[in-house]
Amino acid sequence: MAPIHIDEATGSDDTGKGTPEAPYKSLAFALYTHPDGAFVIRKDATVSFEEPTQSALKKAKKSADGIEKKRKKAEELAEREAKESAATREKKEKKLEESKKIVLTMDESLPTPVKAKIGKLTPLRAKRIRTSGWVHRLRDQKEIIFIVLRDGTGYLQCVLSGQVAQTYDALTLTLESTIEVVGTLKEVPEGQTAPGGHELVVDYWRTLGAAPGGDDAFTNRLNEKSDPSIQADLRHLVIRGETASAVLKLRAALLASFRSSLVARDLTEVTPPCMVQTQVEGGATLFKFDYYGQPAFLTQSSQLYLETCLPSIGDVFCVQESFRAENSHTRRHLSEYTHLEGELAFITFDDLMDHIESVICDTVDGLLADPVGAALIKQLNPDFQAPARPFMRLAYTDAIKWLNEHGIEHEAEDKDGNVIKDEQGNPVMVPHKVGDDIAEAAERRMTDILARPIFLYGFPAELKAFYMKKMEKKEGDEYPDVAFTESCDLLMPGVGEIVGGSMRIADEQELLAAYRREGIDPEPYYWFTDQRKYGTCEHGGYGLGVERFLAWLANRYTVRECSLYPRWPGRATP
Repeated sequence: MAPIHIDEATGSDDTGKGTPEAPYKSLAFALYTHPDGAFVIRKDATVSFEEPTQSALKKAKKSADGIEKKRKKAEELAEREAKESAATREKKEKKLEESKKIVLTMDESLPTPVKAKIGKLTPLRAKRIRTSGWVHRLRDQKEIIFIVLRDGTGYLQCVLSGQVAQTYDALTLTLESTIEVVGTLKEVPEGQTAPGGHELVVDYWRTLGAAPGGDDAFTNRLNEKSDPSIQADLRHLVIRGETASAVLKLRAALLASFRSSLVARDLTEVTPPCMVQTQVEGGATLFKFDYYGQPAFLTQSSQLYLETCLPSIGDVFCVQESFRAENSHTRRHLSEYTHLEGELAFITFDDLMDHIESVICDTVDGLLADPVGAALIKQLNPDFQAPARPFMRLAYTDAIKWLNEHGIEHEAEDKDGNVIKDEQGNPVMVPHKVGDDIAEAAERRMTDILARPIFLYGFPAELKAFYMKKMEKKEGDEYPDVAFTESCDLLMPGVGEIVGGSMRIADEQELLAAYRREGIDPEPYYWFTDQRKYGTCEHGGYGLGVERFLAWLANRYTVRECSLYPRWPGRATP
């Protein structure tokens, strides 16, 4: 009979077979499985197999006996649990059958319930009320069922006891089912907590829409540890969560506060078109489509249309979707985003930056002064502090110097814009120079180090859009051969750029020259050029990315969390 092999270093008691190629790990297990076998053992592969000593066999025999005892004990436990499980299952099935006989009816002798949304219940304490919602949390404790109900306006703890908790629907209730509850609203005792500071003692309830359990239960489809791609596919379920819904509610409050701040400054809201036949930020990022046989695009910005409103309506703003066909997967880019844009007449560049700063500060102050908005910010970003004024103003040329002084470099590129790499395949890093488009990473790092809002202004004309006004040249300029624009980006710590703005070219001939320089046919822009022809004026405007602003306000890692159904390259579902 071939000996049983044991290798204490590389063997396995789980997968081993006792052969030289697949040895066991312990002599005890080998003895347990082959009580009449002959054994050879080694410490590791550096020594040969040898017969175990008598003392080793004696010790292994005791351990083998222990393994047998554990096996018998495990079998007994499994048998006992099986019997208990069967008894429990039988008891549960019997209870379910009996529960089907219980039929709840509304007690007409009680006061007529007042119907109300969960968020409006506080004035109705001590009264009998009726409300409906989705089962957000569910807990069964000693014949009492605790439900946290959600209806979008708030959360309500409901207590089911006695016969109310013994119906078939109660015993089979699942998360995300919709129910109607009726009962007395009571303030929770001191020392206890519940959403809103009260709970509903239920005397009648019914299921409106049962959600599935088992394999298709809500928590089996989605939980906090779900892969990001699954969360994106199930975004319609993700938004039911407390955090996701709070972000969307804060977004609504933010837009309301923005509108209030802008209207207080005599700006009028307008609604420009999303289907256009002109470009604003460059043809490379346009979404093109066929428009009744003509080429058209999804808008990159509503700025050109806002400018046409100045002579008739005065200062204007819009909250509109913008689209960028930019194959970017960074945490602050979306293919479709909400663009808050404003345009103002008869202003200077300093006026423009003052306006942006005051609108943002007033918007944040308005949110913090509103109990609902303040509570949402506290929930999502407990350490949030309103930005201090005035915002820092940093010239582009000074930013280049700052980056170099702090050793923040960027990837070198060839003349075609391709990243240059060294022999190991790593990007070659070089210092910044005037004329460089400051990379997102360097810009964000600078902002995080300075740790305050920054107006980065005065970018070279070659980096900016055709319509931006150039700064006047002065004697003794440090860079006489570079044309700088009256343009600015507002940078926020943790996010980077959230606003881009500029003064616009006000002179007709200068604008026509800009068209020629960029190779743009001026004909489709006749309506935009006419603004300089029929009574021009100094004017400027800006665009704010709502999702980026919200990411800063709510301390979200990516702007994808700040959109109802975010769109990025490869993602247009659901």
